[in-house]
This record gives sequence, structure tokens and C-alpha cells, in this order.
Amino acid sequence: MKKNIALLLMSCFFAQGVMAHHSAAMFDFNKVIDVSGVVKEFQYTNPHSWLLVDVTNEDGTVTTWGFEAEGPSTLMRAGIRKSDLPAGTPISIRANPMKDGRTAGAWIDAVINGKMINPRNGFAVTPASR
Repeated sequence: MKKNIALLLMSCFFAQGVMAHHSAAMFDFNKVIDVSGVVKEFQYTNPHSWLLVDVTNEDGTVTTWGFEAEGPSTLMRAGIRKSDLPAGTPISIRANPMKDGRTAGAWIDAVINGKMINPRNGFAVTPASR
């Protein structure tokens, strides 16, 4: 009996840690933003990749936005390689913004070189249209 209780408590503890690690609670999934700029860096890393995009503001200053995507294994299955988004690539990206207003979001889809790219489904066969 004590062994079963200990196992139950341990499983609850570890499950809570896993859920916290993969939480998307920081994003506002009721809103969508559209940001245009150029790729600064594509951090093709686990557990989540980050696409950094430099956006030129109206006053000429540059703000770097970060967009979270799936990890490399999911991106590879979707046909997306790190080399597909080199620095300097013009991009228009849609995302669910951070709830706290920081310049970041959860990547929904993007347009590069006239093609739609989705971090879960890869490149669209037809030209991009949103």
C-alpha cells in the first residue's frame, strides 16, 4: 500500500514538471499578429526552435521579435531545415502574441519567397495567400 502511494505521488510530481516545461500559457491564442521583417537567426534547437526576426520600425530603429516553433524533429518531418531560413531572408509571419506584450509569439505560419511555410506542416505547394 505504501509503495503504491509513493509511486502515485512520484508520478504526480513528474507529470507536473513535464506539463510546466511544455506549457504554452504565455501565449494569447485568442489574438493573431502579423509581423514583417528579415530573419536574424533560426535557432533550430530542442525542445522548441526559435525564429528571430528583425523588424524595422517607423522611426528606423530595429526590434528583434522571437517566434517559438516546434523542435527540429517535428520541423524535419514537415520538411523544414535550418538552411531554409538563412539570415537576411525577408519574411512575413503570423503568430499568437505573448500575453505580457513582449515582442515574441507562437509561430502560426509565415510567407518567405512567395511560399507559405507552417512549422507543423511545412511548405505549401501553392503560392501563399492569407
